[in-house]
Order: sequence, then C-alpha cells, then structure tokens
Amino acid sequence: MMKFLAALALVALAAVSPAPAQTPMKKVTIGGTLSATDIGLWVAHKKGYFRDEGIDAEFITFDSAARMIAALGTGELDVSAGGHSAGLFNAVARGIDIRIVSDKSQNVVGRSSIKLLVRKELVDSGRYKTFADLKGLKVAEAAPGGSAFPVIVKMLEKGGLTYNDIERVYMSFPQMTIALQNGAIDAALPAEPSVTQALRMGGVVAVANDYDVYPVHEVSEIMYSGKFAKTDVDLARRFMRAFLRGVRYHNDSLGPNGEFVGARGDEIVAIALEYGPFKDAAVWRSFILSYCNPDGTLHVASLKEDLDLFKKQKYIEGQIEIEQVIDTSFVDWAVKELGPWKKQ
Repeated sequence: MMKFLAALALVALAAVSPAPAQTPMKKVTIGGTLSATDIGLWVAHKKGYFRDEGIDAEFITFDSAARMIAALGTGELDVSAGGHSAGLFNAVARGIDIRIVSDKSQNVVGRSSIKLLVRKELVDSGRYKTFADLKGLKVAEAAPGGSAFPVIVKMLEKGGLTYNDIERVYMSFPQMTIALQNGAIDAALPAEPSVTQALRMGGVVAVANDYDVYPVHEVSEIMYSGKFAKTDVDLARRFMRAFLRGVRYHNDSLGPNGEFVGARGDEIVAIALEYGPFKDAAVWRSFILSYCNPDGTLHVASLKEDLDLFKKQKYIEGQIEIEQVIDTSFVDWAVKELGPWKKQ
C-alpha cells in the first residue's frame, strides 16, 4: 500500500510540474539581395530545415552583396548570400575575417543569371550592335567592384574597349529595370529575376549572357563572418547542412535545362513568390535558373580569375590570394553528413 501511495504521489507531482524547458533557438542573420539563386535559403526556411537545426533565420535585404561586407566584418551579419567583390578581398587583405564557405550559384553555358540588357531604342536605331558600341553608354551595375564587374570587363575587352570607356552607374537590380524603361541608363547587368522582369516590361533587349564571355563563372557564394564561424562551429555547420538541404530540394524540382517542372516545381515557384521580389508566377517560370551546386562545391579557378581581374583594374589595395578567403570545412562537414547529392 505504501508503495502504491508513493507511486500515486509521483504521478500527481508529474501532472503539476512544468515540462522541461526546450533548448532555445539560436538566431542567425542572413543578408541577401532577393536574387533568384537565394532559393536554397528560402526553401530551407519554408520547409523547416533551419528550424530542424535549432536556427531562427532572420533575412535582411541589401541592394548589393558588396554592401554586406562591412556588416560581415563586424559580425553584425552572420551569413551573406551574394557575389564576391573587390570590397570582400580588400577586407580580407586588411585582416578582417570573412570567409567564402560554399557555392550559391554558377553561370554555366545555357544557364546564366546575368545578362547584358540594352535599351531597345539603341538596338533598333543601330547605335548598339556589338560590345564595341558600349563606348560612351551609361551602364549599370549593383556596386563598384561587384560580381558583375568581371563580366562587363570581359565584354568590353571583346569589343576592344576598357572599363573607362563606359559611364558607370550603380543601383539595385530592381531599380535597373525601371531605369532602363525611363532612359536613365542605356544598359545594365542585372541578375534574375530582375532580368526577366525587365524583358517582360518591354523596351529592352538581352544582347549577351554571362557565359558568352565566361563559360563557367562562380558568381555568388555563401559567406560567413569570422565571428559566426568561430563562436559556434557546431551552429555554423548545422546552418550549412540546412542550406544544402534547401539547395538539393530545389535542384530536385528542376528539369534538364534548369526549368521548374512538376508538382515540386509548383511548390518552388510558390516559395519564390512568397520570399522573392516579384509576385507574378509567370516571371519565375519564364527564365532558366543558373546552376546552384547541390554539394556546395565552389569553382575556385573562376574565383581566382575574378580576383586577378580586380587586381589588374587596381581595385585591390593589399596583398591577397584566393586561398586566404576560402574555407570549405563547413560544407565538407555537411556533405559528409548528408552524403553526396543524387537527384530524387
């Protein structure tokens, strides 16, 4: 009887005792530019992959990846999703700990997120025919020394021109679509989905792709602040695992040419509509998504070539080599945990 009464007391105590506290979620701040290749991050958030890893993901929008560098350097921003820039390399050369940790997107033949857009009026009149005709035009990029810089330099070189032969203008990708319409600029190098939006609005012509001058171009990456990478290595690893799950899920929705297909494609488009800058499904369905490596593998040779171009144009202020910027330990861990990707 005493044992029975004791057992009843324990049951009663359990009924009134509070449940054990759950491990608190850890906030991770993520900078992005609302480009189409942020889709892996959006999927990871929508599908709960970040939540599975105990991560409270907070997205912060910037008008260019180059403008995230200061916040990454101070540790105010944990993760950046965007293109490398001269500012990144200069920061690392000054001893600031910022790391490129995985691929976000690559432009390869047939799948490019960057196109050279020229006002239709200039094409129709014959003012623009080839890269050589860029001379004297107002050409927009997202930021000085940004990820589109090597592309425009290569295009200009093909036309026998230099970077000083154009009038450079800087603005966000969505702003470029408006500026092309009202004639404030003559040409631009936006990224998807702004490219498709500009073409749908009319008055512009896509005259060249990134891959016309750069067959494989590592154009954007996931970057970690040194503070995030060092303070909680386990958290930084788990973030990468969640991100790769998002990238793999969206890769499984793509057809052979990078187009969204099937029921899962419909789901990805719905996520893009929720998180992205444009709320028209036709925009997201009408372009080919550039290649997002499902194992996060970087095209290092391309990164080195871009750094060399920045150096050649005197954008780099100190001594820096590409190996000082890259840290693949987090993506290597995540791939080991998940296994190499196999299309589902």
